[in-house]
Amino acid sequence: MPSASAPPEPGPPLVLSLPELQARIEGFVTEFLDGKSPETIGTYRRTLNEFERWFVTQRGRFRFRETDVEAYKRYLMEERELSQVSVSTYLTALRRLCQYLVSTGELSENPAKGVKGNRRPSTHSRGVLTAEDVTRLFDAVEGDRLISLRDRALMALMVYGGLAEIELVRADREDLEQNLLGWFLRVQGKGHTAKDQQVPLDEPAIEALQAYLAARGRVRPEDPLFISHGHRSDGQRLNTRTVRSRVNTHLKEAELKRPGISPHSLTHTAPLIWLNDGMALEEVRQRMRHGTLDTTMIYFRKQGLLTRKPDAG
Repeated sequence: MPSASAPPEPGPPLVLSLPELQARIEGFVTEFLDGKSPETIGTYRRTLNEFERWFVTQRGRFRFRETDVEAYKRYLMEERELSQVSVSTYLTALRRLCQYLVSTGELSENPAKGVKGNRRPSTHSRGVLTAEDVTRLFDAVEGDRLISLRDRALMALMVYGGLAEIELVRADREDLEQNLLGWFLRVQGKGHTAKDQQVPLDEPAIEALQAYLAARGRVRPEDPLFISHGHRSDGQRLNTRTVRSRVNTHLKEAELKRPGISPHSLTHTAPLIWLNDGMALEEVRQRMRHGTLDTTMIYFRKQGLLTRKPDAG
């Protein structure tokens, strides 16, 4: 009986320059995704843009091997601190790009095929802050320097408004409005093409934001709500990477940085605060812009974490 044939040896690594990679991505989008919806194509472009940026930092080390794809996955998880679902989305885009390169004959096999994404979690893997943690975090950002006031406002809108990084950096001064019910911010959420959602701002959030805007002086309606105050980038709109870096800095200063605690934890803490204050589940769902009540129920089951001791299990 003939012996089973050995698995084929992987082909030679594929070495591409940045212009060559960009050409392959454009070919993938125009050929491989032909007939897909604009939303699907947009998702692939966005996720592959992230891969392209990381590719540049590798300075030729990424050669389309499985170990290279594993390195990209670690980057998404550890440096970008993306959620499990987002990591899976980014890896799927790279896997499809590699399959396109297999179909064109540039790769003999798909190196991303064996690198699995993470399963969709049944509970949010991000840790949350306790009430004591929140106090320590804001105590760590004292003073009336413009940068300190800005960072306090950023974090207040996350902790007390449930706002995400992308929503904050997209916001303009004219998106901040007041009506008979109070202050709210019009936001363009993830996956949205317009600022079509209104987020109520509770007192701690609006007080911190108004203190920052007053210190900035004259702010035109079309100006970004949050800007850089560095020497070289003064006045420019903040980006999500800067927001993430600033929040991480303050988490470390407050000695709160630990496994599971990230800038996303601030946003995830907001619904626990509301639930502990007695807010109805449906109102929490609306404030967090959850598609279904099932997602909000995750926080309902975790609401006791807000008052636990930091060293509790």
